[in-house]
Amino acid sequence: MKFTSIALAGAAMGLAQAGPVTKRGVSDADILNYALTLEHLEASFYEEGLKNYTHMDFVKAGLKDPFYANLKEVGKDEMSHVDFLTQALKAAGAHPVEKCQYAFPATDVKSFAALGSVLEGVGVSAYLGAAASIMNETYLTAAGSILTVEARHSAYLRAALGEAPSAQPFDNPLDFNEVYTLAAPFIVSCPESNGKLPVKAFPTLTMSPMSTAMTGSQVHLMAGEGMDSSNASDIYAAFITVTGPIWTPVKSAGDSKFMVTIPKGIAGQSYVVLTKGNKQATDDNIVAGPAIIEVGSKMGGMGSMPTPSSSMTGPMSSTSPSMSASSSPMFNGATEKKVGGLTTVAGALLVAAAMLV
Repeated sequence: MKFTSIALAGAAMGLAQAGPVTKRGVSDADILNYALTLEHLEASFYEEGLKNYTHMDFVKAGLKDPFYANLKEVGKDEMSHVDFLTQALKAAGAHPVEKCQYAFPATDVKSFAALGSVLEGVGVSAYLGAAASIMNETYLTAAGSILTVEARHSAYLRAALGEAPSAQPFDNPLDFNEVYTLAAPFIVSCPESNGKLPVKAFPTLTMSPMSTAMTGSQVHLMAGEGMDSSNASDIYAAFITVTGPIWTPVKSAGDSKFMVTIPKGIAGQSYVVLTKGNKQATDDNIVAGPAIIEVGSKMGGMGSMPTPSSSMTGPMSSTSPSMSASSSPMFNGATEKKVGGLTTVAGALLVAAAMLV
C-alpha cells in the first residue's frame, strides 16, 4: 500500500506537468482515460464471470487447481489497475471515466476463460501501441508496469488453454482506434459524465469459420456494416506487427467477404485490417478491422482449435464440427486437457458484434 501511494503521487505530479500529444492531438490524461476504459472492461469481466462460475465449475471444465485461485488474482490485478489510474487522474485534476455497462457473451467456463485470454492479449497490444504517444516519463513508466503484468496474464491464460504462452518474440501494437474497434461490441452504455474519448470504431472484421490458421493458408473474412467496399480492387490486407504492416494477398468474394493468405512471420494472437491501398495502414485508410486470428505453425507449437461450445449462441453456433487444426504439444498451465480457445472467443465476439446491429 505504501508503494502504491508513492507511485500515485509521482504519477499525479507527472500528469500535471504533461503537455498535449501534438502528433495525435490528445493529452496524456486522454490516453490514461483510454487505458482506464479498458481496465474497467477487464475488471468488470472478471468480476462478473467469477460470480457466475464456481471453483468446481472450473475443475469440471478441465481447468484444475490452482487455475481458479490464479484467475481470482488476475481479477484483483485488473481492479488494482482501475484504482491506480482513477486515483492518479483525480490527483492531477483530471476527470477519470467511470465503468460502463457491458455485455460479455461468454456462456460457460470454457468461453469465459477463452475470452479472458483474448482480452488480455488485446490489453498487451493496447498498452504497447499507446506507449509512443505518452509524453510524460512518469506515466510511461506506470503504463509499462501495467503492460508487463498484462503480458503475464496473457501468457498464463494461453498456456492454460493449450496455446503457446509466447508464440513469437515480439508482441503486436494496436492503435487507439484499432483497440476501441475490438472493445466497442462489449460496451452497452456509459455514464453521461464520461467525457468523449478521441477514438472511433472501424467497421468490424471477423474470420469465419474459426480455427487455428496456418502460415500460407487462406482464411475468410467478413466486414461489418459501414465498410465502403465499392472499389474492391483497391482493398488490401495488412497484418499488424511492431515493425510495420505485413501485406498479404486479398481476394474479394462479394458482399463484404474477402479471402486473405496468412503470410510468413505471423504467429499467435494476430490482427489483420483491411485498407484502401497498400502504402500504409493508418486511421486514414483502414476500412475494416482488426480481425483477431490465432496463427499456428505447421510444425506444431500451438494448441488445437476445438469447435465452439454447444452452449454458445449466435453466428458461431452453425460452425461445422468437422473443422480441423494442427495437433501440437500441450502447454500445461493449470489444466490437464485443452479447453475452448479462440474459436469460442470468436463466437463471443461475433455475438457481441451482432448486438450492435
